[in-house]
Amino acid sequence: MREPKTLEEAIRKIEKLEKENADLRVELEYFKKRKASGRQRHNAKWTAIYNDVVLGLEDGMTLAEIAERNAISERSVYRYKAYYEAQKKEGK
Repeated sequence: MREPKTLEEAIRKIEKLEKENADLRVELEYFKKRKASGRQRHNAKWTAIYNDVVLGLEDGMTLAEIAERNAISERSVYRYKAYYEAQKKEGK
């Protein structure tokens, strides 16, 4: 990029760079809002396991039993349980 020699050239260059900057900000917002690839949060498998976890919790099963029955980790059961309790709190 060559350096502007006159004030008018500098002003045109600044305007061009400001427009480019605005375009890049719009593009950045698009990428910030875009969903990451991978498993969708509530796909069919997630929903099936969640429903079984809820049934297990309501039946008084331990978290270890629920994890074993669904072939998931106990940590995953804790996440499902936290989601279930948040939904109960909201009244859903």
